[in-house]
Amino acid sequence: MVPHAEFGPTPKAHFQMMITAVKSIAERLATSPRRLWAVAFAILFALSASWSLATPIGGSPDEPAHLIRAGAVARGQVNGEEVMTPHTVGGIKSYWAESGVVLPRIYEDVAETHSCYAFKPWQSADCAPALKQRSGTAEVTTSAGRYHPAYYFAVGWPSLLLPGKTAFYLMRLISAAICAALVASAVVSAAEWRRRSLGILGVVAAATPMSLFMFGVVNPSGPEIAAGILVWSAAVALLMNPDPQLLSRRVARLGIGATVLISIRPLGVIWCSGAVFFALLLLGRRDVLGSILRHRATWVWGALTAVSAGVALVWSSTHPDHSVINAPSGFTPLSAARQTFDNGLLYMKQMIGYFGWLDAEPPAVTLLLWCGVAVLLSLLALCYARLRDSLAVLGILAGIVVIPLVAQAMQAQKVGMIWQGRYLLPFAVGLPIVCAAICHERLPQGGFAWRRLMVLCSAVLALADFAAFVWALRRMAVGTGGSFFISPAHWAPPFVGWQPCVLLYGVAVAALGLLVALSDRKETDQQQGEVSSAGTSGDGADDGSAPLAAVRAEA
Repeated sequence: MVPHAEFGPTPKAHFQMMITAVKSIAERLATSPRRLWAVAFAILFALSASWSLATPIGGSPDEPAHLIRAGAVARGQVNGEEVMTPHTVGGIKSYWAESGVVLPRIYEDVAETHSCYAFKPWQSADCAPALKQRSGTAEVTTSAGRYHPAYYFAVGWPSLLLPGKTAFYLMRLISAAICAALVASAVVSAAEWRRRSLGILGVVAAATPMSLFMFGVVNPSGPEIAAGILVWSAAVALLMNPDPQLLSRRVARLGIGATVLISIRPLGVIWCSGAVFFALLLLGRRDVLGSILRHRATWVWGALTAVSAGVALVWSSTHPDHSVINAPSGFTPLSAARQTFDNGLLYMKQMIGYFGWLDAEPPAVTLLLWCGVAVLLSLLALCYARLRDSLAVLGILAGIVVIPLVAQAMQAQKVGMIWQGRYLLPFAVGLPIVCAAICHERLPQGGFAWRRLMVLCSAVLALADFAAFVWALRRMAVGTGGSFFISPAHWAPPFVGWQPCVLLYGVAVAALGLLVALSDRKETDQQQGEVSSAGTSGDGADDGSAPLAAVRAEA
């Protein structure tokens, strides 16, 4: 009888060898910040670029206005002549103060190219007229004329070099690259924790399908959300998991994220302040704050952030909004707040993914799975959190509910009911990041199926993300009433078609899931013993900040 081993490894052995090889690759990537940043950037850029191709030009919220603004700023038209334009939002008639600029005639076409299918989810995007370069110029208006010009300088220059819609797609890809770079830096910050998978899971859960959708189009919401993810990730790591050797780079990441966030719009000052405040509640040791404040990098980046905030506030104060709405009788701040509260479920959906011109709902599987991971992280964090940790989690949850109420009540009689879920994402992304950090520091390492939890959560998020992308592409290709399998497609992404887009997205989202599931370090018995002894002495033990993982680490 010939032993089975003589015929070579079994299928199970082949699978184990493959998993071991993938783990080894992930370990080598995660141990080098530069390699990890490059890999994370490539994955995130592939995801964002897929959205760039799968969305028709002008097929995302307010993109025509932002394309016009970017084209104007690139041509030196930072300020335009004010033009009062009639609009109706939520049944309320108003006159918006827009900016008039002079641009090539293709910008006149892009302002209306989405009108045949926007807010009509059953209509595919093939009805949109083709965008062609035409000679001459025309005066066009943009509702983004009062926005800070920094983002538009960064993405608008391709319109000076390339003709027609090719320039628009390149502008999208530049925006996607900026966002991917910011979130890749957040991934590196998350990977500096001892159990890397938990930290990276928090960042991935923060990068919802709606975030990736906004990364891939020309809209300042994209870098605003990406910068919010970086600010939260860097601030939490800086204050909760201090390391003198990593202090300079963490302060630099926080400074870069804060500078970008504040330069998008004045609300960035509030988002940054909120992230730092809640990160302070997670402070690990009493002496951490003093060492950070004494560090030279803190003063340098603090000064740069302060200058950015000053410039942003000056820009905002010198470019007031003169829009006028004809508010109906009985439309008060209280009624606006009540209506905003009633729309809470809609805003939650919009934060996870509401595509097109907010006319393409995400599939149920995306909402259920993404909310499931967020709720799981929140409950685990609250179960093991200290008092200050619990206050941070509950404070962020309260902010997610209260901030839209206050903002809409203050602005309703001036600009109407314009709130959207994505406006809150720079703040809301802090919830999964903070909860993941608390779980990392407080939950016991032994007696819990961490590896299985990371694999399940990463697989769940990858499935939810992929389903959202395919569902949004189907809406544009055949409409919500068209073929479930997208074929035959009435509209297809340019240059490559819809099949390569789906394949690219699937590969990228699978790679991101593997990065979460397989990036934990291999700890030796000696390292675990050192962590355990660290949890029973020093300042951290005095104030109860020592992680339970250190106390209950298994040999």
